[in-house]
Amino acid sequence: MSPVRRCSRTACGRPAVATLTYVYADSTAVLGPLATYAEPHCYDLCAEHSERLTAPRGWEVVRLVDGSAPAQPSGDDLEALANAVREAARPQERAAGAGGGGRGADPMEVARRGHLRVLRSPDN
Repeated sequence: MSPVRRCSRTACGRPAVATLTYVYADSTAVLGPLATYAEPHCYDLCAEHSERLTAPRGWEVVRLVDGSAPAQPSGDDLEALANAVREAARPQERAAGAGGGGRGADPMEVARRGHLRVLRSPDN
């Protein structure tokens, strides 16, 4: 027997990445991370089928995210990255601000180049 569980959809042989469970009392389809072991009345789905999952009319689909899976970047993440790149592109302005005793200046910092800092030895 293969240690890799396969998608439950007919004619699909891709590896399963999620488990689908129906909660009939609540008219809810719950799609979550792949269960530890195969259970009766649960369906293992591949990535493609789990993304395209729809529920019957009047039912709700609840998608549980796996905390160990890498999160998709959001607009805020991309904006923060763009701001960090802009800031790194202006090392002279930052070095002048840090040397002038501006707020957040580190007294141990001697020089800065990009994201690297040269620090003064603690015994000087």
